[in-house]
Amino acid sequence: MFAPRFRSALRPAAQCLQQQRKEAMRQNCISQQMRQRRYNSSRPFWKASKELFKAHPFSVSSAVFFIIFGAGTLMYSNYIYHSYIIGAFHKFPEPVAKQLRKALYYTNISLEPKNAIKYYREALRVADEIGMDSFSDEIIGVKIQIAALMEMVQQYQKAIDILEIVKADNLRWIETFGRQKGNEGRRTAILGKTVGVSVKLGELYANEYVMEKENAEERLVWAVETVLKEQQRREKEGVKEGEGEWMSAEEIGGSFEALAHHYEEKNKHYLAAPLFLQALAQSPPASCHTAVIMNNLSISLVQQRPPADTPAATRSEFILNGRLWAEKAIAVAAKISPPDRNEECDIGCAVATHNLGEFAEMDGDIKEARKRFEEAKSLAKAVGFQEGVKNADSALKRIQEM
Repeated sequence: MFAPRFRSALRPAAQCLQQQRKEAMRQNCISQQMRQRRYNSSRPFWKASKELFKAHPFSVSSAVFFIIFGAGTLMYSNYIYHSYIIGAFHKFPEPVAKQLRKALYYTNISLEPKNAIKYYREALRVADEIGMDSFSDEIIGVKIQIAALMEMVQQYQKAIDILEIVKADNLRWIETFGRQKGNEGRRTAILGKTVGVSVKLGELYANEYVMEKENAEERLVWAVETVLKEQQRREKEGVKEGEGEWMSAEEIGGSFEALAHHYEEKNKHYLAAPLFLQALAQSPPASCHTAVIMNNLSISLVQQRPPADTPAATRSEFILNGRLWAEKAIAVAAKISPPDRNEECDIGCAVATHNLGEFAEMDGDIKEARKRFEEAKSLAKAVGFQEGVKNADSALKRIQEM
């Protein structure tokens, strides 16, 4: 029933290449320059990833996803940092907006952290004087933006301290006022933002300059548990009047992915795989990011090392399941056309195809592995994905020496 489908997977991969060529004709110089900068920024991580190559060859190719789509949080962290203040800027009273315009100028136009902090603080002071709600989207957004500035200038501990205060204040409000009649909607909004803040804290604690993995895991686990508890409460008790919608599917999926990536980094793939499945359930069926999640799931399944006392499938079954998900990732990406198609689809096709080569190599099918690596190289070359080309070349050299 779960027989390998190598030939059927080749057709979607070829379609990926066709889609890439069509899209390339539509791209302008600006988008090409942006892509090149993004690839260049990945080089320090690429060097570090070589250390994992001997233990897990396909981990090198999977690491590319962490480079491009974010280690642990992907686009979710950017959403948390920018949506509240930028999207709601027009909602600020003019005296507050005046200070924020200055702060944003010294953040985004002429980077001067001291001046930016000065005007952010002034904006918060004015907001307090005129009676703005300290737990509104707008004010929480200003505090989050200050943390973003600290991260931008590599003051990671200060960014963490700010977000920890925001989280603690939010939870204190929820505990004190969240159950009061009339606060149902505010509780939902504040709790949702706090989940996002906790996910961001997990990313910051895991940063290579902070390296507090236990704190990172604690914040990410809290975020996922809070999401699930609130969902279960609503299912059991029903949505109360005035509560409003809970977090969006994108936000919920982002929290699952962040924790899954954290477990992957700790080689706890038996914990990562279920979280990728949860994230997949929250992702639109026909999207490039869905293909990314499927590929990450395939990698996690193949690297399963469950505890000794846990009943486990055979190694070949893990490889088979990983192969099936990689093939699904290729099939999903192959069906997506511009404007919905983006880098996640293009690079996802190349990485998933490369991983199929790794899986074939693990099964001892060198002929199939060589074919996959050559195809992955062709796909990577078609979109200017140099990391993918190098990775495929290394794999081809490796199997040549076997």
